[in-house]
Amino acid sequence: MTYWLRRLAAGSLCMVSWLCAADSTLDEFKEAERIAWSGNYSNFKAAVAQLDHPLKPYVEMAFYKRHPKLKYQQEIQHFLTVYEHTPLEWPVRSAWLDYLKRYKKKARFIEFYRETSDVELKCTYLAYQLDLGAPKKAILDQVTDIWTVGKSQPRACDGLFKQWQKAGYRTPERVWQRITNAAQSGQASLLDYLEKLLPKNEAYLAELYKKVRQDPSAAAGLYRFSKRTEKEAEIAVYGVRRLIWRDPDLALRAWQKMLDMFTFTQQQKDSVAYRFALALASKGHEDARFWLNKVPKSLQDKKLLQWLMSNMLKEQDWEGISALFVGHEQLSNGQQYWLAYSLAKRGELAKANEIWQQLAQERDYYGFLAAARLGLPVSLNEAPLNVEPSIVERVSHAPGFKRAKALYELERYTQARREWNYLTNTSSKEEKLAASILAAEFDWYDSTIFTLAQIKAWDYVDLRFPMAFKDLFTKYSERNRVDVAWSIAVARRESSFAPDARSSANAHGLMQLLPSTAKYVNNRKRVAKNRLYHPATNIRLGTSYLEYLKRKNAGNEILATASYNAGYHRIKRWLPSEAMPAELWIELIPYRETRDYVKNVMAYRQVYHTRLGRDGNILASILDMKIVK
Repeated sequence: MTYWLRRLAAGSLCMVSWLCAADSTLDEFKEAERIAWSGNYSNFKAAVAQLDHPLKPYVEMAFYKRHPKLKYQQEIQHFLTVYEHTPLEWPVRSAWLDYLKRYKKKARFIEFYRETSDVELKCTYLAYQLDLGAPKKAILDQVTDIWTVGKSQPRACDGLFKQWQKAGYRTPERVWQRITNAAQSGQASLLDYLEKLLPKNEAYLAELYKKVRQDPSAAAGLYRFSKRTEKEAEIAVYGVRRLIWRDPDLALRAWQKMLDMFTFTQQQKDSVAYRFALALASKGHEDARFWLNKVPKSLQDKKLLQWLMSNMLKEQDWEGISALFVGHEQLSNGQQYWLAYSLAKRGELAKANEIWQQLAQERDYYGFLAAARLGLPVSLNEAPLNVEPSIVERVSHAPGFKRAKALYELERYTQARREWNYLTNTSSKEEKLAASILAAEFDWYDSTIFTLAQIKAWDYVDLRFPMAFKDLFTKYSERNRVDVAWSIAVARRESSFAPDARSSANAHGLMQLLPSTAKYVNNRKRVAKNRLYHPATNIRLGTSYLEYLKRKNAGNEILATASYNAGYHRIKRWLPSEAMPAELWIELIPYRETRDYVKNVMAYRQVYHTRLGRDGNILASILDMKIVK
């Protein structure tokens, strides 16, 4: 074990002494921040002068953000110069620009403006330049990109758009460009407005785009495409590409008729073929193979190759799988595994074993499966962690690191991650690695994991797969009679051990529980959302949910894992009517997210199984398992 790993394992030791010391100035910081919010300038300056804390600039930010005034311009300018490009900059800069706009300080607004995704500020900046005599063409050329987007823009842009229009920039081609963008973004109200800007003989096209957007089956009503123009062809392609996911058979019939109606470009035909191939393959449609083979090689990306392979696996076309990968020099681990599998099925066991032998050295799902097939021991292939102590020391004293750590300990996680991202985005690879080690010291697991992934430092297994919340996972896994390596692996995949994680689907915490799921496994008693961010509560309920899914799936942990991601009832629909090898069923899961989820959780489970000091390859059980409805 290397020096750094010994210190990490010791737990009670710390690489940098100040990281482990209690911060005696925390109360002073909170009081200074409160004073800054209050707006009393004298008290604010006195509090800042006395404060010795990494978050001192956050006190200044709080004051200037809430109280931007011309009399503080020199101080604000100094603050923005010192903290330019850091997460401290834009909260103050945007408040200051809003203030200057409110009082129409045009020259100062231009001076302080910086490029931003805030469209309202950008329009104000361009308008003020025009007002102060900037060359019209240079400004109005920039307005084109703002106007042609597929959504409504802020009112602050209206005056600028009027000047742009008067100068002749709003051409029919640009109107059509915006209509296309608006339709594909689902902005129906914007389409109503844009329809009035089209020439009278084309006004119906906006309505047609809207109709096809709202109901893709409208594309099959070919009477709507009476003029057979290029623009109608564009709408027809858009509609049929959407329809294939809703009603494949109707889309296939409509497309055959469209081919007789329109002269499509080859690019349009290829885009339809690609979309049809993906949709039909994911739905298990009988025409999937035809469309998969119709896609030109230039469009055969990883997603399409997966479906080509899956289709052949389903049909047990071992010859086809071998032929599929001819000419592809760099095969993924999954493609290598199934190539070997097909060779073995064809009786070429020596060739298959040679591929599996190489693959068994990999630390992933397919590597562990290959090792199980050959009866080889699992190897985590961990690299020694050698980092210069001087680099670790330097990073630990970086202001950005100190601010990130202090914010994390205050549980201001969003601000902490902004500081962390700024720190790592402006660091060398060695500094990123040092920062990851330091984050691991105070149990900031997700930042450690994400930063190591950023620099592709895959082989630092102890850091990438920490024993996070081990006592809690052990306690509740044993209580709910589930394997602790499994429950930890689920949390590692779900949140990278971020207690405050929240998904777009409204799942919360370490094990990403929906409030409805939490209530169900909590004896039908409601669980407050904020409680789901508490590790103990989340792990208790998450392991209980794993136990429930395992029970529902007759003890099958593969199906339980898939159910955790996609839902029990959806998994039941995916079960085959005839027994199928489990490894093949996993590969044929129709949702890529769930398919990858199961593979990742099983691989992570093996890593934690080994890290817990256990022997054996837990993926070996998959090789003898059958899945059936």
